Formats: sequence, C-alpha cells, structure tokens
Amino acid sequence: MDNVFKGKRSFLKSSASFKLARKFIPGGVNSPVRAFKAVGRDPLFISKGKGAYLYDIDGNKYIDYVMSWGPMILGHADPMVTRSVVRALKRGTSFGAPTQKETELARIVTDIYPSIKKIRLTSSGTEAAMSAIRLARGFTGREKIIKFEGCYHGHADSLLVKAGSGAATFGVPSSSGVNKNVARNTIALPFNDIERFEYAVAKEKDNLACVIVEPIPANMGVVLPKPGFLNRLRRVTRDNGIVLIFDEVITGFRVALGGAQELCGITPDLTVLGKILGGGLPVGAFGGRADIMGLLSPDGPVYQAGTLSGNPVAVEAGIATLRILMKNDIYGKIQKSGDALESGLRRVIGRLDRKIALQRCGSLFTLFFTDKKEILDYNDASTCDTGAFAEFFRKMLGQGIYLAPSQFEANFVSARHTGKDIKKTIECAERALTKLNMKN
Repeated sequence: MDNVFKGKRSFLKSSASFKLARKFIPGGVNSPVRAFKAVGRDPLFISKGKGAYLYDIDGNKYIDYVMSWGPMILGHADPMVTRSVVRALKRGTSFGAPTQKETELARIVTDIYPSIKKIRLTSSGTEAAMSAIRLARGFTGREKIIKFEGCYHGHADSLLVKAGSGAATFGVPSSSGVNKNVARNTIALPFNDIERFEYAVAKEKDNLACVIVEPIPANMGVVLPKPGFLNRLRRVTRDNGIVLIFDEVITGFRVALGGAQELCGITPDLTVLGKILGGGLPVGAFGGRADIMGLLSPDGPVYQAGTLSGNPVAVEAGIATLRILMKNDIYGKIQKSGDALESGLRRVIGRLDRKIALQRCGSLFTLFFTDKKEILDYNDASTCDTGAFAEFFRKMLGQGIYLAPSQFEANFVSARHTGKDIKKTIECAERALTKLNMKN
C-alpha cells in the first residue's frame, strides 16, 4: 500500500463520515482536538493502524506522529501486545472483582518508579489526577492547589483553570460550566517562574494541599523546565508540608522508562500515570508514598472508586507493553530516531531561515512557529503563529505525514519509525516550509 503516499489524496469518505457524525455527536468527535478545527479542515476517519502508520477510510496512508497522543510507543497493533489482549478477551472483558494481573502490573510499576510504593488503577488520566488531588487534600486537610498555566491534567473542574491541550487549542483558558467555588481554590502560575511560585507559597502555604505539575509539559507543546526549577518545587513543597504531584500521563514510560522523574532525579510525593500503562487501552493510575496512599478507601477516609478500574484487558495490555520496554533497548532506538529527525528538521529550518523553535525531549517534539528562540511557558506558546502552523499541518498531511492537529500539542516518535520514515518526514517538511506563508 506504499503507493498511497503518491498522487493527489481524496478525503471524500472522511468528510461524509464527519458530516454524519455531527448529527449524533457534539462537534462530530468525542474529544475536541480530533475535530481538526484549529487546522482548518475536516478530520480524518481512521480504518486501521499498523506499526508507525495510519490508514484512513479513503485508503490514504500516513506516517503517524500522534501515536494515539503518546501510548503507542511500540507502534500500532504490536504483535505481542495484541496477543496478550486476545488472551485476556477470551477470559472475559470485565469482572468487577480483583484479579492477580492487577497486582502484577502494580508490582511492575513500583519496581520501575522508586517514588511509588503503592498504586491505585483508574480508567483515565483525568480520573487519576482528580483522585490524586482529592487524596492530597485529605492528607493535608487543606483546600487550595497550585497548577501551572498551560499544563493539562484532565477536565476535572479544579484543573481546567488556564489549562493546556484542547483548552489551549481553542483559546479557552477555563471552561464554561466550571464551578466557580471549586476554581477559586486553584492558583494558576506561569511555568518556569520560580519567583512567582515562591511568592504564592509564602502567601498561601497554610492553605495549600498540593502542587501539581507536568515535569516536562507537553500540552502547550513540549516545554522544558529551566535548570533548578523542579528541584526548587520539590524543596519548597517539602519544607511547607505540601504534596508534590508529578503528572506523568504523557512523560511516564515515554521520555524514559522511569519517566521525567528518572531524568531529573526528583522524587515527587504522588505520581499520575496513564497512556502507555494500558498499552493503548483506557487506563490511568496514581501512586506514591505509602502513608499518603494509605488514606484511600477502604483503608482510609478518602473515597475513590471505579467499576472498570483495573480492567483485565487493559491491565494485560499494560503488562505486555511494560515487559517489552524493560527487556529491549527501545529507548536507545527511539532516541536515535529522534536525534535524526531533530537534526534534519533543524538543517531545513536553518537553510530556509524560518522562524521556528524546535523543542524536544526524547521521543516528544514540537515545532513552534515563532520568532522566539525558546518557549518557556504558556505565555510564550500563546504568541505563536497558529495560522502558519495550520498551513504547515495541511501541507504535511497532504504528503502523508500525520502530525498533532494543534500548535499546542506534542508529537511522538515510536519504536516502529524507521530511518526511511524519518528521511521522508524531513523531505516533506522541507517542501512544506518552502511554500509556507508566515507572518514573521
């Protein structure tokens, strides 16, 4: 099917499917960014994925850098993961009762993450982040939380204040319908601004339950923490009895086996996980210090529950994925592919003299269309030329390269991207950027 990379593409079936979907589903999609609204076209409807590729219902093939927003680190339909899912399906899809596999997955995670002594599985990252904050409030007896602008922790009310991801894509700093009394307890600060952080803690320390942060933000595009920023968060929270929560839904098992906390050498009190933990199936988790986790019901007074938490099919997929990641040099391969992609894109950007900031951490990368040398926070990201990004996205899509359909999202390299895929991506980027109209 490699011939589908060639020639003019038809999207008639996807367009017709989108039109039908809008009759029954708000916006025609079940998650906002999928609508492609920010990039000025109808979304693709996918028929299948295999390895590093997606195929739409019109028969077009794409090199995929969305990878289901991160979890497909092994590529789509990995044979070992697929076999594990089939085995699990034959035993039943849900029991509403404990299984030994839940304990096995929990043990694997606690072996990989020294900061996690106990872990509770959920069905999504949103649920995990929401539950971790409730637990922090129960542990400290305090109400207020600190989050950072542009960091996305799911769509719970208290976390949609100046959020990233889809909220940033559509220019919504918070959401209509959010309970104002709940939002009032959320303090949103600029990422990488340690002075503002220390001032806020000094003012509110007796009221602060937790600080939640993406240690390497990926929901306003990939933004790297300044040297010492995360260390200072750790020191200040520890000194003031504030729970530090690392949201590693995206970075967990992605930037390294042990996530961002392995890279930066910092031990948070609680960690939120998701994405890869279920091998691409719906799953999330939160875990950390035993004394904090011990407050969860049924052992303690903090209630958290979920009928599908620890779903046997998702757990089986997660175990298979983590075993592969632990036994093979997946990260070395991905790092090599990421290095090749980054160096090639930088050569193209430099040769064409385009004002684009390329930011990357391991397998995560974002092209920011801006004259800034570096994006340090949400304010920087929000000044990017989203029109130029949208045009670039469309030109790449037309050549068979499927990027995240938002300036404010990360792209992902997988273990299945080949040298040929990387070379083609760089060539397509050069053609797209050569013809691109930019404001700056």
